[in-house]
Amino acid sequence: MSSALLVMDVQRAIVDIADDGSGYLPRLRRAIDGARAADIPVIYVVIALRPGFPEVGTRNRPLAAIAQAGLFVEGAPGTEIHPEVAPRPGDVVVTKRRASAFSGSDLDVVLRARGIDSLVLTGIATSAVVLSTLCQANDLDFGLTVLPDACLDTDPELHQVLVERLFPQWADVVAVDDWVKGLAPR
Repeated sequence: MSSALLVMDVQRAIVDIADDGSGYLPRLRRAIDGARAADIPVIYVVIALRPGFPEVGTRNRPLAAIAQAGLFVEGAPGTEIHPEVAPRPGDVVVTKRRASAFSGSDLDVVLRARGIDSLVLTGIATSAVVLSTLCQANDLDFGLTVLPDACLDTDPELHQVLVERLFPQWADVVAVDDWVKGLAPR
């Protein structure tokens, strides 16, 4: 299997809202560094909406609320990837228009072009981008791993239910340090 690490919605404004001071960014950085050391591509996914929000329908409650608040407009402050985990030159950055990393983006094209058939998921929020991407990637027959301590949610209880009860039905759920150790050559 050929894998990629997805770093999803770890944008400055989202980190500002969700980071609970538990060391999330350093854990995510360990996962990124471990992937790079093992020659696993790191693909960044960001949410960015066009000025005026033409892609946001009124029936999509979460996106309508984002548009109402004027958040995540392409190029606006706060939409950039957090500098502590920023991409390197040559890293792929995919822009999405919905919760799932696949919706409104060319992620599937990028993955298929690189022969990637297995994904390692990280990001903010567990109950939004991670859950939506996991469901869609499962339907697309990708092999799946979730790094629960490299995922974050504003609702810690919901995060726990997802990573302990739902995600294991579809994916391997592995802590960052265990995943990185498993990448080391034997």
